[in-house]
Amino acid sequence: MGLDPSRTVAELRALQQLTGDEAGAQRVAWTDTWARARRWLGGLLEGSGLEEETDEAGNQWFTLRGHSDRVLLIGGHIDSVPNGGWLDGCLNLVAGAEVLRRLASEGEPPLTVRLVNWADEEGARFGRSLFGSSAAAGSMADVEELRERRDGDGIALPDALAGHGVDLDRALEARRQLAGAAAYLELHIEQGPVLEGLDLPLGVVLGTFGVERHEITFRGQAAHAGSTPMDRRRDALGAAAKLALEVREIATRTGQGAVCTMGGVVTRPGIVTSVVETAECLLDQRHLDAGRLASMLAEARAASERFAAEEDVEVEWDRIWRIEPILFDRDLVALAEEAVGEVAGTSHRLPSGPLHDAAEISRAGVPTVMLFVQSLRGLSHTKLEDTREEHLELAVRALDRLTSKALERFARR
Repeated sequence: MGLDPSRTVAELRALQQLTGDEAGAQRVAWTDTWARARRWLGGLLEGSGLEEETDEAGNQWFTLRGHSDRVLLIGGHIDSVPNGGWLDGCLNLVAGAEVLRRLASEGEPPLTVRLVNWADEEGARFGRSLFGSSAAAGSMADVEELRERRDGDGIALPDALAGHGVDLDRALEARRQLAGAAAYLELHIEQGPVLEGLDLPLGVVLGTFGVERHEITFRGQAAHAGSTPMDRRRDALGAAAKLALEVREIATRTGQGAVCTMGGVVTRPGIVTSVVETAECLLDQRHLDAGRLASMLAEARAASERFAAEEDVEVEWDRIWRIEPILFDRDLVALAEEAVGEVAGTSHRLPSGPLHDAAEISRAGVPTVMLFVQSLRGLSHTKLEDTREEHLELAVRALDRLTSKALERFARR
């Protein structure tokens, strides 16, 4: 069975029909639709001689035994956000299935090759991204906190997991799955506009941004909107508004792909006839360089204190979450560039702003690289997400070429 990239496109369309509706993809993790998609993925590989298993964290594995017990991993995720796109996450799994079918038809590969469908990459239902990959990587340090998480209907995370055969207390046992891993490959849509702007179909990912995420609370004094002079107000929203504009300038000054986002502001008492007493803000900052990320955070903190003083209010910071920048393996990045160049003529190196399972696997010490394929209009997490079919086919060929190169490289070691 030779490689057939057009089959990958047809199978992605079939998955779209099976698990989507007029609003988009509905493969939210730990739901019946997600489970249906997983069964469908297993069906793609039936009859190929692959072994299928599900680990303690709910990750779905397909194994093609090779001459060596050393393992080349190809991974992705089939879960989506609500009303999501038809390609986010599932592209690599369906492309990976095509690569494994090609390998299986040619006999025993030099290394064992495994395709993994990571459980709950998006975190859409319970707000915890990278669940399955962090369990396998051993970096899931918040099990007790996860035990308390509930979805919008009040269902506890452990109960939702149990409905799909997963015991939260055993999730970290999935770490055994990375034993013998020589390298990890992941293909993904870019989810941004860079490749389209360069008129390039494919690119190679240098790494994933580090993230600093904080809740910032400004506290002033509620007062009547009609009777309180402007120079006597302690307006918490005034300070928050100044910070929202300043973080944009911080990102611009930092450059090199830096992004800062004030993603939400909740005010109290939240009525038109009162000066705002409390403004709770959500700040997200990202950069590929740890030093620059730390500098951006320091600048934002200093600015918040300055604006609080100007508005005669108080300010508090609480860290919600952080992750260090992850740089992918240099040798694999070079190998990926060779593969992309051979199928597309030219390549481009770029960082990833969104997080991916690949970051967790790299953090665990497994040499890792990602390929990006162009996203039309840079859109993702929406039903408008799209990529040209000819570019999808090129992406399958690039992943296949990279897989062959990686097998050859690591078979010699």
